[in-house]
Amino acid sequence: MDAAAERKMQFLYQLRSKGVTDKAVLLAMEKIDRGPFVQGLFAERAYEDTPLPIACGQTISQPSVVGLMTQALKVTPRDKVLEVGTGSGYQAAILSCLARRVYTADRHRRLVHAARAIFAELDLVNITAFTADGSYGLKEQAPFDRILVTAAAEDPPGPLLAQLKIGGIMVVPVGQSDAVQSLIRVTRHERGFDYDELRPVRFVPLLEGLGDT
Repeated sequence: MDAAAERKMQFLYQLRSKGVTDKAVLLAMEKIDRGPFVQGLFAERAYEDTPLPIACGQTISQPSVVGLMTQALKVTPRDKVLEVGTGSGYQAAILSCLARRVYTADRHRRLVHAARAIFAELDLVNITAFTADGSYGLKEQAPFDRILVTAAAEDPPGPLLAQLKIGGIMVVPVGQSDAVQSLIRVTRHERGFDYDELRPVRFVPLLEGLGDT
């Protein structure tokens, strides 16, 4: 077995051992190479199950957390998905393998430009990336079947809850930025919302407004 194939097998083994068992999610994570999304000093660590620094003071999430969040979202091939916090673009690329359409927003223009370039390189034509304050969602594209938030809010943001379809699911880290946060799955029903606590996590805080870069 060559080094690349062995690395991929080890990568998928790590995901399974952390609880990522959904076959469609594992296939998407096998298909989308994390390598192009990790640049510079940390490129050689792209296949470790660890979060890594990227530009603008942000991070690319730990692959097992990406897998578990994606699994919790229960994406179907008909779904229109909103991701808040494009970051490196890795999570949006995974979602693009599972959903009909992915809209992703980030407050940092530099990150959005870099992610768009990788999406084009990988021929991921069903992703649209915006520079925007994602805490307000994307009203003009709403409602969404699924919403994934990759930064921690003190509570699930009201504008995002409002943009979720009846029967839709949102996965969001909730809690203070300097303490352990909880990953929450929100399901919208005709009469309100159900909240399921999934696991402890740690994410950068969800900030309002646009970034400087």
